Amino acid sequence: MTTQPATIARIYFEALRRGDVPTLMDQFAQDVVWHQPGENRFSGIHRGVDSVGALIGGMMQVSDGLFALEVAGPLMVNGDLVAVPVRFTGRREDASTDMSGVDLLTVRGGKIVEMHLFSEDGAAEDAFWGTV
Repeated sequence: MTTQPATIARIYFEALRRGDVPTLMDQFAQDVVWHQPGENRFSGIHRGVDSVGALIGGMMQVSDGLFALEVAGPLMVNGDLVAVPVRFTGRREDASTDMSGVDLLTVRGGKIVEMHLFSEDGAAEDAFWGTV
C-alpha cells in the first residue's frame, strides 16, 4: 500500500524541522524535480535527489545553519498535490529574512516527485540569498 500524500508531506516537514537529514532526503524520489523561485544563487530547476540535497545543504551553509521553515497552516490535498503554507526565516552576515510562502509537493508512489516553492516577496528573498 502506498503512503498517502499528506502523510509524506508531514514526515518531510517534521524531518526538516528536526534537522533529520536522512529522513528528509528519504521522502524524495531519486528523480525529484525541485523548482526554486527567484533570481538568486539557488534559483532554478534542480533535478535529482543529489542536486536537491546540495541545494538544501547550500542554503544551510549560506545561512550558517540558521535557516528554518515551519508549517504555518493546514496541509491542503488535491489528489497527489499537497499545498502547504509555510513561514521561513534565516540570517546570514548582515541580512535576514522572515516571510510567508507556499510549498507545493507532488507525491506519487509514496515519494515526493516534484516541489514548487512560492515566496511572498521574491525580490526580498533574492536579496537575502544573494547571487554568489
